[in-house]
Amino acid sequence: MTSITSVCVYCGSSPGRAPHYLEAGQALGAQIARAGLRLIYGGGTRGVMGAVSRGAIEAGGKVTGIIPRFLLSKEAADGQHAGLDELLVVDTMHTRKHMMFERSDAFVALPGGIGTVEEIIEIMTWAQLGHHRKPMIFANQKGFWNPMRDLLDHMAAEGFVHTAHNVQPMFIEAVDGIVPALLGASATGNVGDERVIRRM
Repeated sequence: MTSITSVCVYCGSSPGRAPHYLEAGQALGAQIARAGLRLIYGGGTRGVMGAVSRGAIEAGGKVTGIIPRFLLSKEAADGQHAGLDELLVVDTMHTRKHMMFERSDAFVALPGGIGTVEEIIEIMTWAQLGHHRKPMIFANQKGFWNPMRDLLDHMAAEGFVHTAHNVQPMFIEAVDGIVPALLGASATGNVGDERVIRRM
């Protein structure tokens, strides 16, 4: 496994109903930056997505935003991309997701909606098919992703998760434990080994 230099964060373009969602996003962005890692994200400036970006920028980090042209007016406020050192405007969601995958060494899903679920599940599907061994984390703040963990366990128990040893995302509740977990997985090369994946 190659060392981790960039982290893709999937999350909501809405703020959610509690302030801790934005706080977690900003904290994670800052921690990614302080670790010397590049943030790869969906290019929005609103909601949790915007908080992650601001956190990284304010901590002096490098940030790449990738956003489809048709979402510019929905997910990004005018003039709010000034702090990004790279903004890629693409034509389709497919292109956005592929570029985010190619440019990222690890993936984190903060709380979000259907789009967030779709993005991280696709990454897990590619892992199941053997297309990558990059670390995958659900930021399980206040148990947000517990239903997802239960569903994954249920599908595996019923025999519908093939090559399950390749699909071992970490569920980490404390935001400050995410970057150390990613770096630890990279250092040991144990991503995908169910004996060492931690569910914190």
